[in-house]
Amino acid sequence: MSFLKPEDVLKNRNNLSSQEADILNKINEKVAGAESFDAIMDFIFDSTKDIFPCDRIAVAFLEDNDRRVITRAVRTKYNDLHLGNCYSAGLANSTLFEVLQNRHLRIINDLECYLEFKPNSAATSLIIQEGIRSSLTCPLIVEDRPVGFLFRNSTRPNAYGEHEVLLHVLMAERLSQAVEKAWRISQLRAANAAYMEMLAFASHELKSPLASISMECEMLLEGYIDGLNEAMAASIKRIKSKVQTLLESTDDFLTLARYEGGRLQVEVIEEVDILAHSVFPALENVASLAAARNIKICIEPQEGIEPIRCDPRAFRIIFTNLIGNAIKYGIDGGEVKVSLSKDSQSFKACVWNNGPGFPPDEQVKLFKRFSRLYVPEYRKVKGSGVGLYIVWQLIDMHNGTINARSEYGKWAEFYLSIPQ
Repeated sequence: MSFLKPEDVLKNRNNLSSQEADILNKINEKVAGAESFDAIMDFIFDSTKDIFPCDRIAVAFLEDNDRRVITRAVRTKYNDLHLGNCYSAGLANSTLFEVLQNRHLRIINDLECYLEFKPNSAATSLIIQEGIRSSLTCPLIVEDRPVGFLFRNSTRPNAYGEHEVLLHVLMAERLSQAVEKAWRISQLRAANAAYMEMLAFASHELKSPLASISMECEMLLEGYIDGLNEAMAASIKRIKSKVQTLLESTDDFLTLARYEGGRLQVEVIEEVDILAHSVFPALENVASLAAARNIKICIEPQEGIEPIRCDPRAFRIIFTNLIGNAIKYGIDGGEVKVSLSKDSQSFKACVWNNGPGFPPDEQVKLFKRFSRLYVPEYRKVKGSGVGLYIVWQLIDMHNGTINARSEYGKWAEFYLSIPQ
């Protein structure tokens, strides 16, 4: 085993063949345009395995405050893999610790001999079982910060000399930042997918018991159990109101999880009666909320409009959110107007309420995920912060647009347009 300083190796960087220089240039291009961490790893292995000994490459990243290293990608010429993805080991008392601390290169040209020197090295024992006999390791450095290691291995002993080390260092230079960035992006995507899966599971598990609680509250309020005094009834109404808020949030989160997971699709149908199939069902969904605040809902025109082209289920969600928000953010005893119109080119709808509305500088927060307006009058209004985001996505899937306007302190309206 030996260690080399990268700066000493790089003194010979002009001693490259035209083929080697061409491959390094291609690596630069590929790394810059790669769509994923896996794509980078595939290209590096396939393009370099023939210019110097390479039966296996791997990338490992530092974790747990640089105290542990975890393998995150492996490419081999063979299938009998013993040291694979997600293998982890502490750096204490390892020769990798010296690679990390001094930023040196490590060359092991006889792994069987090295195992005699380091008999407790589980990683060495595993990789020998794969038939590997030589190992070349260098740190991956990003902005003067070590982030991991690039390993190259051969089934031949004594496979790596100074020229092979030079090539390995030059590749690591080109790979470090792109590999770490691509890996972090893939991790973020995986974390987001896991988060959405958890969100959907939790929302689904909550929905049934919440619905049962709401139903039992309704039964109590309707007199199915005797002895309910005025104070008890008021308390049950408050419980039911809070449960209803939670039910609305679980519906929003379930819809969001479906969208983020690619499972929320629109199925456009010709000749949809928008009142019968979307607006009226939405009104049923928010009827108890409107009754609790004594808010009147007006539909214009009451006789409806000509059939439109849309996904009625999607518009049921859209109108439930828009009308529900108009009620929640309106005033007690107020009014909500739902206006519909259609011409040869588009279907248009507007949901208006008299209430606090919103100031112009808060409008930019609308239709964004988990975003809520900072308006003093709304401090006590509960919400998930995803309803309008879902509405925007569903309308966008119809190639439509939605916007909002308000005269702060007086009214607000949300208006949408869908091409026909």
